[in-house]
Amino acid sequence: MLKHKFLTASITLLSAAMFTAQEQEQEKKLYIKGNALLAPIGVINIGLEKQLTQKITMQGDVLVSPWKSFAGHEFQYYSASLEGRYYFNEAFNHWYIGANIGVSSFVLQKWNYWKDGSYINDRNEVFVRSNLYQKGFSFLAGVTGGYQFKVSDRWNIDIYATIGSSTDFYKGYDRTTGQRYESAQKYNKSGEILPYRGGIMISYKLK
Repeated sequence: MLKHKFLTASITLLSAAMFTAQEQEQEKKLYIKGNALLAPIGVINIGLEKQLTQKITMQGDVLVSPWKSFAGHEFQYYSASLEGRYYFNEAFNHWYIGANIGVSSFVLQKWNYWKDGSYINDRNEVFVRSNLYQKGFSFLAGVTGGYQFKVSDRWNIDIYATIGSSTDFYKGYDRTTGQRYESAQKYNKSGEILPYRGGIMISYKLK
């Protein structure tokens, strides 16, 4: 009899624990979001943010800039990132910080090549600086700060920016001839600290 009661109690407790876990799981929110700041210039940036605990979420997002030419400059940029966020109040509510990692692929003209002038490589070949662009990929890691707030039961606004390191591997080309303007055997490598993500995300709660 005692054994039977113990088994019954164990099953009851296990069932209650499973029900509580399922209930807690159902309470965890999931938002889909799009960047309203970049959309007007034809850059697509969408993501999903999933609640893990009361104050921690995980976000994944992709960015697609398909411009072969934007304002006279190459600007094809494709990236994917993963970010863990810690909210000081509660998930999806007010200030947060996050750790971000990402990868990108690009065909673009760096800002310091926008103006005319001469570029002389180590073979003493002369190029017009504004005709040069870069093609390659990057590894990104940074810190995000942001603020998210509710505008209705299902809609939030998320304002954020990320700054960190970008390690770039690229080949440089002359737009007019297709010739490489630098003399690296494979890829050039550069590293810099810069803001590489940001905007205003309009978020919709899926559950």
